[in-house]
Amino acid sequence: MLPSQEASKIYHDNYMRNSRAIGVLWAIFTICFAIVNVVVFIQPYWIGDSVNTPQAGYFGLFHHCVGTGSPNRELTCVGSFADFSSIPSGAFKAASVFVLLSMVLTLSCIACMLLFFFCNTSTVYKTCAWMQLLCGR
Repeated sequence: MLPSQEASKIYHDNYMRNSRAIGVLWAIFTICFAIVNVVVFIQPYWIGDSVNTPQAGYFGLFHHCVGTGSPNRELTCVGSFADFSSIPSGAFKAASVFVLLSMVLTLSCIACMLLFFFCNTSTVYKTCAWMQLLCGR
């Protein structure tokens, strides 16, 4: 081979190896983001009480509990994503919808990464990139 062809082959091999490594890192970070996103959506206990708070209670994205003030710290819980009218405010309703949309798009992005076995890699990268952009990442 000519020296320029050898150099071109070396650069091409390095580019392909680096692009695969970036693809693997992207998949790993997407899976980590999906786990965090699912936990944020499902977990109803974001901010809670401690020993020093005057009244027991906690709230999450669409679920909140308020204590009765009695010494046994009984909680009255309200809110469910299935009953959308029970979410306390419009801001929490909007946040619930956006987090759900982000979760669905992130999980579908992970599913789209299986297309690496069937489609052109640049098409899969572009599809996943647009999905993650829509997630608000």
